[in-house]
This record gives sequence, C-alpha cells and structure tokens, in this order.
Amino acid sequence: MMNNNSSSSSTSRDDDRNKETSPSPSTLDSRFNQTLRNVQGLLKGRSFPGKILMTRRSEPLDQSVLHSPNTHRVPSESDIDHIDQVDRSNEDELQNRSNASASSSVNQMKSSTTGSESTSKEIHKSTMGARATDSARLMKFTKELSGPTVILEKLRALSWSGVPPYLRPTVWRLLLGYAPCSSDRREGVLRRKRLEYLDRVAQYYDIPDTDRTDEEINMLRQIAVDCPRTVPDITFFQQAEIQKSLERILYTWAIRHPASGYVQGINDLATPFLIVFLSEYLEGSVETWSMADLSTEKILNVEADCYWCLSKLLDGMQDHYTFAQPGIQRLVFKLKELVRRIDEPVSRHIEEQGLEFLQFAFRWFNCLLIREIPFGLVSRLWDTYLAEGDALPDFLVYIFASFLLTWSDKIRKLEFQEMVMFLQHLPTEKWTYLELEMVLSQAYMWHTVFNNSPSHLAG
Repeated sequence: MMNNNSSSSSTSRDDDRNKETSPSPSTLDSRFNQTLRNVQGLLKGRSFPGKILMTRRSEPLDQSVLHSPNTHRVPSESDIDHIDQVDRSNEDELQNRSNASASSSVNQMKSSTTGSESTSKEIHKSTMGARATDSARLMKFTKELSGPTVILEKLRALSWSGVPPYLRPTVWRLLLGYAPCSSDRREGVLRRKRLEYLDRVAQYYDIPDTDRTDEEINMLRQIAVDCPRTVPDITFFQQAEIQKSLERILYTWAIRHPASGYVQGINDLATPFLIVFLSEYLEGSVETWSMADLSTEKILNVEADCYWCLSKLLDGMQDHYTFAQPGIQRLVFKLKELVRRIDEPVSRHIEEQGLEFLQFAFRWFNCLLIREIPFGLVSRLWDTYLAEGDALPDFLVYIFASFLLTWSDKIRKLEFQEMVMFLQHLPTEKWTYLELEMVLSQAYMWHTVFNNSPSHLAG
C-alpha cells in the first residue's frame, strides 16, 4: 500500500514538474501576463532599466505648460501636498479606466475568460498607490539635475513618465544632447551655440532675395504661408513676432539640411520647443503671452534653443522628410502589421473597407500627433518622446497603435467614408492627461511584448 502511495505521489510530482516545464499554449499569452506583472511592480515603485511606466500626471490640465510657472521655482511643500491631494481624488477614476483598458486588450489577445479575469485583477491591484511616489519623483528630478554631472539614463527613466513643467526646458535640452551633462560646461556651451545660431541666421536668412536661388525663394515663401497656419486654435501663434521667429528657425534649418529641405509638418514639430523654452521667461496661460514682453536677446535665445533641439530631434528621423518620405512609409507598414497582431477584427475591417493606413497614419507620423490631441497635452507627450532617445521612431509605432485602438469598437462599425472622416477628426478635444497616459501605458505594454518577440510581427 505504501509503495502504491509513494508511486502515486511520485507520479503527481512528475506531473507537476511537467506542467511547470512544458511550454504554455501561447508564448504571447505568457509574455503578456509577464508584462502585466512587470507593470504591477512598476507602479509600486520598481522600475525597468531606462524606462518608467507613465503614471497619472501630477498637475491637472489647467496647470500644464499652458500655465507654465517660473522655471527657477523649486517645488514647495504646498506643491507636494497639492499633488498628493490630486492623486488621491483621481485614484478611483484611474483604477476604473485602467481596468477597462487592460481587460479590453487582454480579451483581444487571449481567448481564455479565466485569463482575462486574472489580468483584470492584476491591473486593479497595480493601480493601488500608483501615485504615491510622485513626491519622491520630484525630489529625484531635483537631485539628478543639481549634481555636477547628470546621468542621462537616470534622467530618461524619470522623464518617461512626465517632467515637471518648470524643469522641462532644462530636461529637454539635456535629453536631446543639446546641453552637456556636465554642469560646469553647460552655460558656456549654450552661450556658444546661441551665437552660432545667430551667425547662421545672418548668413542664410538676413539676406536679400537676390542672393537666394529660385528654390530657396520658393521654400521661404512656403514657410511664410505655413507659419500662420501653425496651431491655429492657439491665438498666441497668430502674433507676428512668433511667426517671424518660427520662420527664421524653419528656413535656417532647411538651408542647413538640403537632403530634405523644408517639408510641411516640420513647422508643427517646432511648436512644443517654442512653448517650453518661452515658459522660462513668460508666466501664466499661453493665451495671455505676448512676445512684446520679451527683449530681443531673450527671443533670440529661445529661437536658438528651438533650432538646435529641432535639429537634434530630426537627426534621428532624417528619412522621414527626405524625398518620398521613406521613413514614414516604413513605420506606417509596421503600424499596420502591429494592429493586425493586436486586434485582427479591426485590421480586417479596415482592409475590407479598402482604407489604407497611409491615408490616416501618415499625418500622425509626419506631425507626431500634434494635430490629433489638444495642444495642452503635447508637451507631456513629448516628455516620453524625448526620453525614448534614439529608439523613438520604433516606439512611435506602438503609441500610434494604442492611439488608434482607443476607438476599436467604434471603427468596426464604420464604413469607408465614415471611417475616413472619423480618423481625420478624432474626438480628442476633451481629452485630459488621463486619456493620454492610458494610451502611453498600453503602448509600453505592447512594446515589451512584441519588441522582444519580433517574430510576432513577421509575415
């Protein structure tokens, strides 16, 4: 009898070991569950090297860069208390939306009801205390920036989930490699680069048309036409002086980059830099800003910083703006493949209706979603963009897939013409940081799943 029991127990242990060592029915399921567990740990304060999952923003929408505080202000105790109060008051809403989003994604990627229920529970637990570390993050930013040398990877990790507005100008210069990490060298380098920009403006912009080629004259005219059309819903950009600054930046950049020259859409990419660097000198809402309040020296400093940061950004995506824009076409193809893997019903419906991804996603990649979301959210989105560094172009695919599939249920009900109109005028006008952060969180999870398993995106 004892032998039989022993044999039975041994067999049971063997079966358990076989269950543990045998491959799961779906590698994708396993990776997705692991990603969710990682996200749970991340929200509790742990981190992945070089990246932090985006969390709920400290400031409500009306305290964004559109109401930028003085860049030299340091966080006070009342700031931190306010942040904690906002976090607690919004925790329930964040939990509910996070649960819904995660459950929807899991249901699309998994057929098991039990699995999706388990995932929903994990997400629910992961949101608990998600904002508890925000005060600590503010202190980490201050500590990192106050040292003699900034450790760029640490700064990227902090910045991925949002940069305090009053620190954003300094952080963006560092993330883009425009300002050096050494605090001793920083002021001298910025002074030299700003003078170099002035030299380029004098050489290329402040000259008579008789000294320009016909191609350069046409390019300058096109820029002059596009500047008044840039961010038309923000009245600040209708001021003549800001349009002249934008014109100088774009034309000088285009002359210095003849492989691409000026391409419509690059004007949009300069606007986040203008707003962020102007926030060092102007306070309150952007709608109340006036360029007349700034000295010529300050305006030119802002222009120079915008010029160099725009150059750094576009250096990593040059083929997005060369002839036929092959870089964008390549990323649109990757987006199509990723959506097919994540949400096959939506992918099939888009294909059956005869809609090409290039018809709606080209503008997304060309303008980096600036025209698709409220302008007040753009700087927050760009915190993540710039934190990604050289990996940004590939990560855009995941952000845009998450953005598109926000309306998965709606899209499946639309026919071709309705779908075209819907995707060209997406209902984001009432979006807050919460919706944006859900998009980025989902993008992060999918990137972790698929980027480590490129075969999932193959054929």
